[in-house]
Amino acid sequence: MDNLKLKENPTLKDYQEYVHMLEIQRGFIDQNVIIKSLLLGEEMGELFKAIRKAMNIKTDVNANINPVKEEIADILIYLCSIANRFDIDIEEAFREKEEINKKRQWI
Repeated sequence: MDNLKLKENPTLKDYQEYVHMLEIQRGFIDQNVIIKSLLLGEEMGELFKAIRKAMNIKTDVNANINPVKEEIADILIYLCSIANRFDIDIEEAFREKEEINKKRQWI
């Protein structure tokens, strides 16, 4: 049974630490980055289906399609998991990448 609680007003680091702990608790910590990447890809497909449904684009009426927000949450979990396996601080990586993007010219 899960007894983990995410802090109020969490930082990205808090999310990453929470995901690390939930993976230990739920028995997923030994899954390697390839497995996590494949699972992330599956979640992306589920997000696309959820968006199709939300935008009233035809979907399989028999498919169990979750809301967009649930699929986005799943994607965040897998992103944290992959970043953790590479010891990447997502907030730091975001800030560094955004400094690079600020120097780019967009047409």
